[in-house]
Amino acid sequence: MLPATFKLCAGISYRHMRNMTGLRKNAMVAIHHELNKLAGPGASSWISQVQRRSSLLSSRIEEEERGYSEEEMSYVKQGEDALKKAINILSEQDGWTVETVAANGDKVLSKVLPDIGKVFKLEVVLEQHPDNLYEELVDNMEQMGEWNPNVKEVKILQKIGQGTMVTHEVSAETPGNVVGPRDFVSVRCAKRRGSTCFLAGMSTKHPQMPEQKGVVRAENGPTCIVMKPCAEDPNKTKFTWLLSIDLKGWIPKTIINRVLSQTQVDFANHLRHRMANDVSMEMAHAC
Repeated sequence: MLPATFKLCAGISYRHMRNMTGLRKNAMVAIHHELNKLAGPGASSWISQVQRRSSLLSSRIEEEERGYSEEEMSYVKQGEDALKKAINILSEQDGWTVETVAANGDKVLSKVLPDIGKVFKLEVVLEQHPDNLYEELVDNMEQMGEWNPNVKEVKILQKIGQGTMVTHEVSAETPGNVVGPRDFVSVRCAKRRGSTCFLAGMSTKHPQMPEQKGVVRAENGPTCIVMKPCAEDPNKTKFTWLLSIDLKGWIPKTIINRVLSQTQVDFANHLRHRMANDVSMEMAHAC
């Protein structure tokens, strides 16, 4: 049965067959069925990885069937590509170097990757449930400038479905104007897989936001925030942020490394304060 399944799935790679909705659904049902049969007791980790990837593909097919335009589907694909690349980077545990460890245990690590350059990874534990953090970072994204002084503005330029959006962000200058303001146009992919939440992104272009005179257009990606309940306490969150940025301009690498790692540490602290203030306001309203 498995060879026939792969023939069926291969068939949907042809353009004239991708438009056959029933065939695409049958292909996904068939591959899920075969993977479930294979994934018995002691199934190897690659089975689980393929199952997760097939789940993403199934989600992609459902989005295609909503009648998105070619431009919209391009943004959806860019967002999902960013998510897949970021997950692949984060899944590799070897080769990371510690950049800084804060007194509270917040940690920033880095790694140099071919074709990407240096990437940074923040690892912290937050006192809030992943759902609350997801709501703040995704649903309330445009409010980030209110609580994160490193961000001047976040504006959603376009939304595609529930999980894809194109945004314009303007960063503040660093203290002493060592690094001046930058702006970014990014496609973002927000996903939930069980109890784990993802927010991935990468640079893109959008007709509503060409490069601005006098502003340096920086590039980012793949980037990704992963939020999952802590094993010890599911009401707390293991928060991981993969950061990859090209700030452009003539900035020494030593300064860039220091600025980016400090930006991640600062972000975690600002987010803690934001969430603590939200809880305080809710308690005040309840009284």
